[in-house]
Amino acid sequence: MSHLKHLFSPVAIGGMTARNRLLMPAMSINFGVDDNGYVQDQLTEYFVARARGGAGMMLVGGGGTHPTGLELPRLPALWDDGCIPALKKMTDRVKPFGALFGMQLMHGGRQSYHDKKVAPSPIPAPAVVKGIPRELTIADIEELVASFGDAARRCKEGGFDFVEIHAGHGYLINQFYSLNANRRTDRYGCGSFENRIRFLIELFRDIKAKTGDDYPVGVRFNGMDYIQDGWTLDDALKLAPILEKEGAAYLHVSAGVYGSTELTIPSMYVKHGCFVHLAEAVKKNATIPVITVGRIKSPEMADRIIKEGRADVVSMGRSLIADPELPNKAMAGELSRIRPCLGCCLGCIHAVLQLEPGSCVVNPDVGREYQLADDDRTERPKKVLVAGTGPAGLGAARMAALRGHKVVICDERGEMGGLVRLAGKVPGRGEVMDIINFLKSEIDRLKVEVRLNVPLDQALLDDVAPEEVVLATGSLPEMPIIKGLFQTEMALCTVVDIMEGTAMAGDRVIVLGGSQAALMVTDFLAEKGKEVVVLNRKRHFAEEMSSNDRFYLRERLKRDTVRLCKQVAIKQFLPDGATFTTGDETVTLTGFDTVVISEKMTPIRTAADLFKGSAIPVHVIGDAKSPRIIMHALSEAEELGRTI
Repeated sequence: MSHLKHLFSPVAIGGMTARNRLLMPAMSINFGVDDNGYVQDQLTEYFVARARGGAGMMLVGGGGTHPTGLELPRLPALWDDGCIPALKKMTDRVKPFGALFGMQLMHGGRQSYHDKKVAPSPIPAPAVVKGIPRELTIADIEELVASFGDAARRCKEGGFDFVEIHAGHGYLINQFYSLNANRRTDRYGCGSFENRIRFLIELFRDIKAKTGDDYPVGVRFNGMDYIQDGWTLDDALKLAPILEKEGAAYLHVSAGVYGSTELTIPSMYVKHGCFVHLAEAVKKNATIPVITVGRIKSPEMADRIIKEGRADVVSMGRSLIADPELPNKAMAGELSRIRPCLGCCLGCIHAVLQLEPGSCVVNPDVGREYQLADDDRTERPKKVLVAGTGPAGLGAARMAALRGHKVVICDERGEMGGLVRLAGKVPGRGEVMDIINFLKSEIDRLKVEVRLNVPLDQALLDDVAPEEVVLATGSLPEMPIIKGLFQTEMALCTVVDIMEGTAMAGDRVIVLGGSQAALMVTDFLAEKGKEVVVLNRKRHFAEEMSSNDRFYLRERLKRDTVRLCKQVAIKQFLPDGATFTTGDETVTLTGFDTVVISEKMTPIRTAADLFKGSAIPVHVIGDAKSPRIIMHALSEAEELGRTI
């Protein structure tokens, strides 16, 4: 489209021409390889969907160049020629759809999830991965240099258009750069700048020697590590012209390492385009294309970055996981049809770092592309009634309508969104409403009949006459039985009451619970100037959140007015406080005026009584079945929609 003409203009890059300036960067997705590490149909069709969707360039993530450096267990292995036939099958399948297709080459070093880690020095990673790596010998280093060149040669023979060296994010090459990982005193030691980049330059030259000068090789490196004794922007500005002189096809500028103060994969609390300034700075020191990344989810923002000359190509990783068709929809001007990444980090990076297959909170199809039919319309349309307009209800209604059913969706409330509508009111978390707005837009596009302020009762059933019913009626907070709770003089309310605005908290508040909702309401209240003490009876806080998302929320709660207590055993509630133990300490709180309950949720499914003895099939999903996170609710909803 003309208003996105900068993003959707072609770009010359390393002797290639990409149809547009949108790159799907390498992301370790942790699925789609066999026991040898050879790629399979599952990973191939994941990329086919995104090539068909209009991406200009794509990179396969985490291609392991050596067994010691495989970051995660289910990533492509590139260290023997046996991988080539599977790579060729993959590229033959993907490339007809028009995207330039590359493989990222990486070695995890001390950030690898196995017990044979190696690194420049025997210093453990500052976070996430545990264990002391073995220090590399000179012979080891020479072997690893050669392994990059050999892996690149295999990728070329396998049909990839280009390769990218991963020299950032705290992995092995980045470790050679940094004092916090490299204490060597030899020619690879972290002293002079030349020594620090020697490993990268040697393996770059080895790749070029084995693939030819005309084979495009890009480099991804950090603009900043954001950690003590790490790589800096000044370092990046010195490296850029060196790599250009060596023959790099492009420079892909990212940021962060395991344990950095700015996370490589930031959550919704971080501003969009958070690392663009780093690429912009590097671009001033280079004439080859520069790629930027960092919470860029809007095609309009990506277009503006290109227009303003801040970068030549924009990486949109998680956004293309969430919606493979993002480029095509953007080009067609159908921005409201783009399924949005929420920046929650839960299905993608959190799952992968738990050594599970990557997925997506808003897109249950991730990793299942090879199993799904292109046309899944029903042969027998039915009249379907969906009760509840939270993510589960909206998701089920959308999928059923997509398949050709006549759908009516109702809610006794006057607004759609369920509990997500309340979560979107929390500071920094308004982006969660993007999925509700997308689903509402889809419901409208698919001409689903919506009835709000309408309870599910016999009169509605008689009027709609459904052939199948979906109950997605949600959940509400469960009230615990604790000594003194119902006798206290403090105001007693729930997290839903506070977020709905049907109850007001006083100046000093006790929040009972340690869930995501409990911490979010704590942040909401603290932002309003309240003093809050959180009493969590469990060992951990907000376990249902991704570690990346939780990191930022916990940082927000580091206030003088907030106190978090875990593994609490409450002895009793007092008229103006509570007595509890935590560890070996007994604590008495006094002078408080409000208790907010935010522990367990209980399903709302009383409407099921309407169908006792009825022949109408009834499906209970989402929180009405069992309180759960959005990812599970949406997945269950879409799966049901496919089977009705």
